[in-house]
Amino acid sequence: MTQTPNLKHRLRSLDVFRGITVAAMILVNNPGDWGHIYAPLEHAAWNGCTPTDLIFPFFLFIVGVSIVFALSSKKEHSENHQQLILSALKRSAVLFGLGLFLSLFPFFDFTTVRILGVLQRIAIVYFFCAVIFIKINPKAYWKWFFGILVGYWAIMTLIPVPDIGYANLEKETNLGAWLDRLILTENHTWKQSKTWDPEGILSTLPAIGTGLFGLMIGGILKKKDQAEADKIAWIFTLGTLAVIIGLIWDLTFPINKSLWTSSYVMYAGGLAAIGLALCYWLIDVKGYTKFTSPFVVYGVNAITVFFASGLIPRILSLIKLDLNGTEVGAKVWLYETFYTPNFSPYNASLAGAITFILIWWFILWMMYRKNIIIKV
Repeated sequence: MTQTPNLKHRLRSLDVFRGITVAAMILVNNPGDWGHIYAPLEHAAWNGCTPTDLIFPFFLFIVGVSIVFALSSKKEHSENHQQLILSALKRSAVLFGLGLFLSLFPFFDFTTVRILGVLQRIAIVYFFCAVIFIKINPKAYWKWFFGILVGYWAIMTLIPVPDIGYANLEKETNLGAWLDRLILTENHTWKQSKTWDPEGILSTLPAIGTGLFGLMIGGILKKKDQAEADKIAWIFTLGTLAVIIGLIWDLTFPINKSLWTSSYVMYAGGLAAIGLALCYWLIDVKGYTKFTSPFVVYGVNAITVFFASGLIPRILSLIKLDLNGTEVGAKVWLYETFYTPNFSPYNASLAGAITFILIWWFILWMMYRKNIIIKV
């Protein structure tokens, strides 16, 4: 659905923060060559956290913040909360469907389709956080948040894994991996592993916690009876405390994106809160907006560009061209023709990804000038 809203009424800092996040997501998802990637642009091998590992939780955090600003007025003026929940369910279904479409395209082999994924996780987190926002008193958010994180810690570290006999946090033998193989089966998990899924069933629970943390921070930003300086101070403080708790928890429950551990939720969520507070102070409070437009154009159409940026490389790969006597996809042909001969392997890979970012920026800028937002 395409709309042309008044962009002046949006929270600019949130759009900037979302834009930075989704641009970074596209950058790390589209290197010119997967065999040559600079270390900060790769995920941690297992435990630990690189800058790339922060991108997805930042986006889910933003989902939570956005729910507060998108649904507050509707919640206050609606007598039928069931209608709001139904609307959230419909949006989640569309997001989930788009994720499945990307998994299926271009061969549409339902026997091996990966059921879960990035857009699917966004859909699930959005729905549950929206329901919590609509139905639960904000004062109870902290109980839900810590209940989820402590509960997940207990599940992962105390419950013995069937067929293994003990609780563990290893790639293929942890409880989440076992559950993915049981329910999704190896045909419908992440194709790079076949035995576990980084967006698996059990780890979706703490991912909802990430969105819930965004709900709580969004509630602070939305307060009308609190000074801006107090809002920023609170968010900075809570963000810093979350980072500290995450680092301490890491000693016994390691920070791990693939498992979406509770320490990871605290650490990444804390950094996201600090980042948003900084953007809010600079942009919405101090009024420094001249540098923001390149990021805003990504932020206002984030889901659209994420979906399209995943689809276009697949389409290019279907177009076959000749490269030194070998038939290759158009994506490979472009990279080998324009980047490989002119850069070192790592710089060629990075240059290809940056070019992709710039092309999409131009498209999004044209949409932004026409006040076009594609609402999913």
